[in-house]
Amino acid sequence: MAATASPAAPMPIKGGVAPLRAGQGYSFWLRRLHSLSGIVPIGAFLVEHFVSNAFATRGPAAYAKQVELLSSFPFVVGLELFGIWLPILYHALYGFYIWYRGDSNLGEYPWTGNWMYAAQRWTGTIAFFYMVWHTWHLRFTGVHLLSHPAAAFGKVQAEFQSPWAVAFYAVGILCASWHFAYGLWLFAAKWGITPGDSARKKFGYVCIAIGLVFVLVGAVTMYSFLNTPLQPRDAAGAGMESVVIH
Repeated sequence: MAATASPAAPMPIKGGVAPLRAGQGYSFWLRRLHSLSGIVPIGAFLVEHFVSNAFATRGPAAYAKQVELLSSFPFVVGLELFGIWLPILYHALYGFYIWYRGDSNLGEYPWTGNWMYAAQRWTGTIAFFYMVWHTWHLRFTGVHLLSHPAAAFGKVQAEFQSPWAVAFYAVGILCASWHFAYGLWLFAAKWGITPGDSARKKFGYVCIAIGLVFVLVGAVTMYSFLNTPLQPRDAAGAGMESVVIH
């Protein structure tokens, strides 16, 4: 009786991107918090920031009024610290940790998931350093905008005096828009909001539209700053400008 040949052992296949596991203990909650913080409060702040900056399309006076409105909130420094900067810092640092522990094999396995994983990490990194540079320039150098909101338009224009800064601004807007749009898709998938491939595919189109809207609003806002004659960016000049406006 002929012996049945044993099946050949399967060839070992190198793994692609390791799935985001639920983890155990603190890991589960840290990943949950990382996912949630990308939508609330960071995503909400991003929406507000794009909307507020879009007031630049109505001119320096409208933009100054919007900055004045935001700076008039009670406990504005505490709100920024605990509602914006600390969540962004946590989301970024834990995102770097996830990237460090991950394994994307773009060269060996250029699957869509691998590319999306890598793009999300790189866009997040660029957006983070862009925000650090942008915040440092606007909030911690030159005139204090919380005290002199009329100088805000001119201070943003000062960032655009270098072609490299304009390019960095454009890349930062593009990366922040992509990171939020795809992060929104990931959030819906991870939290069971879009169960099944069909729901995720449909919501993917929604997220693409959201990302494109962000890019369009950012581009129009940039054009407004670039196309408007230079405004005063110091306290004295801003004070004189406010007198003319009012």
